[in-house]
Amino acid sequence: MAAAAAPAPVSASSLLALEPRLQREFQQKVQRVRKNRAAQEELTPGVVYVGRLPRGLREPQIHEYFEQFGRVTRLRLSRSKKTGASKGYGFIEFESDDVAKIVADTMNNYLFSERLLKCQFISPERVHENLFKNSNRIFLKPSQPAVRRYNKIRSLVQKAKMTKRLLRKEKLLRKRLAEKGLDYDFPGFAAQKLSIKGKRVKTSKKSKLNVSLSSQDPTPVCTPAVLERRKAAQVDDDTEDNEITFRLPPANVRNAAQGPKKQPRRSKLKKQK
Repeated sequence: MAAAAAPAPVSASSLLALEPRLQREFQQKVQRVRKNRAAQEELTPGVVYVGRLPRGLREPQIHEYFEQFGRVTRLRLSRSKKTGASKGYGFIEFESDDVAKIVADTMNNYLFSERLLKCQFISPERVHENLFKNSNRIFLKPSQPAVRRYNKIRSLVQKAKMTKRLLRKEKLLRKRLAEKGLDYDFPGFAAQKLSIKGKRVKTSKKSKLNVSLSSQDPTPVCTPAVLERRKAAQVDDDTEDNEITFRLPPANVRNAAQGPKKQPRRSKLKKQK
């Protein structure tokens, strides 16, 4: 019974062919079996987070650099929706999770273009289903970014509409806070509008006071009030200068302060003569 249960010996012709033609066919058969076995083995993909990327790197350069570790299936570089510039981090999916772990361990704190890369392996449970959505599309820079829309020149009608919309939103916000019992006051857009109006009124008053103070005006007004204001403006300008000037009083005032001049005494020798 023991002899019957023993496995039948494998013939040597099934493993090795003595003729060259049969040996060539045997090698092709082995290659087909290996390909089928590799296809049957399902590789679990792995995702790596890469941070602190240089700003000049784009998707083709990143794909080419990390392709040396293994086959990169998908790549997503995070970009700004407003300007389209790179945010400095991205996600790379490798065909095998073992390769992804090796990349995370090898490239973490790696000095790349004067920056220390930060790499971390992301487990499959933490990978979002829409992480690589539309990652195969070629990136196109936004034609109308938000910065251009914000800084565009608006007409007076558009400015009035925008102001009205902001005031309405602020009013609704204050109403919601009051309904929830929150006693909170903030300046808001209405206070800024009032302050702008006050500044305009102040500047207009100053401009009215300074009317016809310049001597180069075509028709200067020479009323006493205007002359006094002009003198006051000149005094203010003199006080602002850093130079120190000394003004001497007139000659008659100096003579009055010094008193009469003393006559020189005659010598006694001349009287004796």
